[in-house]
Amino acid sequence: MNILLVDGYNIIGAWPELQLLKNKDLEAARDLLVEKMAEYQGYSGYRVIVVFDAHYVKGTERKFKNYNVEVIFTRTNETADERIEKLAIALNNIKTQIYVATSDFTEQRVIFAQGALRKSARELHNEMNHIEKQINKKVKKSQENKPVSKIPLSDEIVEIFEKWRRER
Repeated sequence: MNILLVDGYNIIGAWPELQLLKNKDLEAARDLLVEKMAEYQGYSGYRVIVVFDAHYVKGTERKFKNYNVEVIFTRTNETADERIEKLAIALNNIKTQIYVATSDFTEQRVIFAQGALRKSARELHNEMNHIEKQINKKVKKSQENKPVSKIPLSDEIVEIFEKWRRER
């Protein structure tokens, strides 16, 4: 099994579209990152865990799943780097390959020592762009290959039939 641990704020600060959004609405930038990581998870089959530092969100530690992506907000006085290091140690075993997405050089050195591999923010961004293109191609191909009815039907009738079909 492959696991991708994502340093959330590091990636938000490195990806241009997320950085722009962060300046307007940090919560929206976090949500968009989690959505993109859900696409990444669905396409790659990796288990994805996104870790955010507590200093942007005050309070106790929180863990939840969003779009089937695990999201962790660290507890106060714990950095995302510290949590990622702990997770890399805890999740590492013979059947698992851990990847850490961060451009923090110090963090990269620490996770290498624990047997994890790194993906820089730029590498992950390029990979994500490729995945989005592949998904768009598949959707477009799927739409083009829709069966055409031999009987001309109005859009309204097609919609009714589709509704009936989905109710089964």
